[in-house]
Amino acid sequence: MSAKHLWSAADAAAATGGHTTDAWTATGVSIDTRALAPGDLFVALKGPNFDGHDYIDDALAKGAAAALTHRPASAGAPGPLLPGPLLIVRDTLEALRGLGRAARARAQARVVAVTGSVGKTSVKVALARCLAAQAPTASSAASHNNHWGVPLSLARLPRAAAYGVFEVGMNHADEIRPLSALLRPHVALVTNVEPVHIGFFKSIEAIADAKAEIFEGMSDAGTAVLNLDNPHFERLARRARAAGVGRVLGFGQSPQADVRLVDWAPGATSSRVTAEAMGTRMEFEVSLPGAHWVTNALAVLAAVAALDADVPAAAATLGTLAPLKGRGARHEVVLRDGAFLVIDDAYNANPVSMRAAFEVLARTATGPGGRRIAVLGDMLELGAHAAEMHRALAAPLEAAGVDLVFACGTEMARLIEALPPAMRGGHAADSDALSPLVTRAARAGDAVLVKGSLGSRMGLIVEALKGLGPAQPRAANGA
Repeated sequence: MSAKHLWSAADAAAATGGHTTDAWTATGVSIDTRALAPGDLFVALKGPNFDGHDYIDDALAKGAAAALTHRPASAGAPGPLLPGPLLIVRDTLEALRGLGRAARARAQARVVAVTGSVGKTSVKVALARCLAAQAPTASSAASHNNHWGVPLSLARLPRAAAYGVFEVGMNHADEIRPLSALLRPHVALVTNVEPVHIGFFKSIEAIADAKAEIFEGMSDAGTAVLNLDNPHFERLARRARAAGVGRVLGFGQSPQADVRLVDWAPGATSSRVTAEAMGTRMEFEVSLPGAHWVTNALAVLAAVAALDADVPAAAATLGTLAPLKGRGARHEVVLRDGAFLVIDDAYNANPVSMRAAFEVLARTATGPGGRRIAVLGDMLELGAHAAEMHRALAAPLEAAGVDLVFACGTEMARLIEALPPAMRGGHAADSDALSPLVTRAARAGDAVLVKGSLGSRMGLIVEALKGLGPAQPRAANGA
């Protein structure tokens, strides 16, 4: 099988315990016909709201190498097989896990698992970018970090990859444990422990314990990379050692950190950082703004050090990062009398990431007569703490010099009530209703931050603002 071929029919059948109807080779793995590339193995997953088996014909028509199915007949009843090459199994989700398990077993890659309450996707992307500049690197796409996303990402791991970087998420206990067993990481990086998904846990300590499940798939040759400034560092370190992890590296501002922040100079679009990594002092630029990105950079360098890769080279790469859609991407929208800036941070939100976003907005330049505007959706999964945590955003918004706040959702109504009247731009039940209020208010010179939990659907408002005029992506460095 050539290097570009990921799975042969025989290898996939052996990995899944299934049987094939034809010989084939696949260059990728997909579970979504909308993103399927010719040559992919299409895995027909059955979920609560959809069944991938209904799209097998479409997948094969789009050039899928084969379809992995547990329902070979078109109607789900005994009858003729679906047209095209099939890999027939008893359960497609378990078969996907089998592909991931087999890919991990045959891989030569050094594997990193990234989890944490805040920043795991950003750190995963930055770490993968830094490693890819040094050697072939694979990483999980988007936020594929759950019970199907992790095995899908592993199933895509090329044999020739030198590094694999995988994101692992959870909102309940016992979710990370089986994913760690599948990944068997050489390095486990926990960005932090914060009261995210606190609605599903009795305490923040319980959240830390759930994050610590990441260590259970590791061997004594593994390394845990932890935030030494986080109050739960020692709890996580104890859990790592109890799991048999051989080494713990800390990052942060603490003098005891293995990768330590010495100093940093914040800017509107980037930061200049001086750090000491494993005893070596270095200066570098982080091309994305905010104190949270300085911490992310330290986490990345600590993981690079844990892999025995080139830390100074990784530090240089941190100056070339670009913001992600929904996580700080910027768009300049041109109007007749000027332009305004949209900061798209609409993918997710929690109290920690909200405050970080407000700090970035505070440092963002406005045009003549422009205002700093925050457009916010509910932070979800906060349980009984929701009202208090939403009201508590008022103080950091005022401290950041935000001029107007627009918000939607039941909990965000608490924030609007807590704000001075002059800052209350408007409130609506949902993003559909809020969108026209925001688009009518936006004017040339403004800097508009849009942020909320994914379920708040704040991306709709980002698109509405971009639709007010020609919109061009703008890099964090202003380019």
